[in-house]
Amino acid sequence: MIHARYVTPFLLMTLLLLTACGQGDSNTPVQGAFLGGTQGVVTVFEPFGVEENGLQTIFDTEAFPIEVTLQNKGEYQVQPGEVKVQLLGPAPEEFEGIPSRELMNAGVLDEISELVPEGGEETISFTSDAKFVEEVANFLDRDWFANIEYTYKTFVVVPEVCLKEDLTDTRVCDVREPKQFFVSGAPITVTAVEEDTAGRGIMALKLTLRNAGTGKVTMPGLEFDDTRERLAFSIDDPAWECKSAGKVNEARLFNGEAEIVCKLKETLPQDTLSTKQVKLTLDYKYRELIQEKLRVKQSN
Repeated sequence: MIHARYVTPFLLMTLLLLTACGQGDSNTPVQGAFLGGTQGVVTVFEPFGVEENGLQTIFDTEAFPIEVTLQNKGEYQVQPGEVKVQLLGPAPEEFEGIPSRELMNAGVLDEISELVPEGGEETISFTSDAKFVEEVANFLDRDWFANIEYTYKTFVVVPEVCLKEDLTDTRVCDVREPKQFFVSGAPITVTAVEEDTAGRGIMALKLTLRNAGTGKVTMPGLEFDDTRERLAFSIDDPAWECKSAGKVNEARLFNGEAEIVCKLKETLPQDTLSTKQVKLTLDYKYRELIQEKLRVKQSN
């Protein structure tokens, strides 16, 4: 036994940390697990030339770079090839020295974390020697666009789902109430989680989703459709089945929102009275468009 007067501040701190770790072994810690936010991959054009009067400006005889920087501001680790960047805007015949107008990320883009608060970053270079090949009288402006499509996930943790076979039992937890939840940083987010029943001994969770970004969303493997937005989802516990508007593991957003309802597949055994954590994963592709104006000035 350690006598209290011999416990140094360092040893006391060590004992406290060991005690805390031991108490947490049987539970997955969720408090503070996510930094949160409503951003995914943020993209910007790097400067084409010198800024004059708020515009990127070059001379018509000058070679210039076209580069796009990707920064992961959410909490899904983006893998190589999961971001596609496509140059749009000026007619291809107006500029030369651009070998390809569609490129993918080559490396991993780490998610934001306490160690990497700004998130992973990569600059995609389309060229360092683009040139304008048409004639210029005084100056002209051209708008460059980049279409960004990337794979992303949102993670949702509900730490205390009430599993109660007899709703007249007031102990331990309440079923019919909003639930505390934690959601990872991403453009598709969750704004509310509520628990209810779908019959005696059948628990149900309702999650409200929202597209918090400015882009479009679609399911992995599908093309984008401007008339409808869809995403896939899954739950980590096979005892539950999740649907949205009658479809299993697929949600369609209306006006940027959707609801997912997860129900227990089997009736709880008699006298069940406990709480349990569940985790959902939202799977999707996201598309955004960025823009930068380039002014081309006559050189003589």
